[in-house]
Amino acid sequence: MPKSVSFPRIIRKRSRLHGQGVFAAESINKNKRIIDYAGELITNRQSEKREHQYLSKGCIWVFRVNRNWSRDAAVGGNVARFINHSCKPNCWIDVVDKTIWVRAARNIRAGEELTYDYNTEGDKSIRCQCRPNCSTKL
Repeated sequence: MPKSVSFPRIIRKRSRLHGQGVFAAESINKNKRIIDYAGELITNRQSEKREHQYLSKGCIWVFRVNRNWSRDAAVGGNVARFINHSCKPNCWIDVVDKTIWVRAARNIRAGEELTYDYNTEGDKSIRCQCRPNCSTKL
């Protein structure tokens, strides 16, 4: 019988960083898998038009998996698409095959907002809001 995997409880609510965010509903240990970044699997060529549309609305919902594939969280995505960017994140990304895992970079307290570094290579049109006067653009 396969071993049951449990994930920590998380919730989506209003964020001080940007719009909606995802928060730990319980303490999360370092390196724990929190959630997979779900969405339609599309080619990177297909993603370019969608990325442009989302960026015009101030959103980054397409995640590059590798040189060939991307995940579009606006189509078939889950709450992971609301995890905000931070230059000093408490989560990191672990890509296994074509699955994108969000993992805890350190111990995370209940109530703390989850963040990761988007590492975007786009047109740098969205200003980072992870802290006052952050000069990073996504």
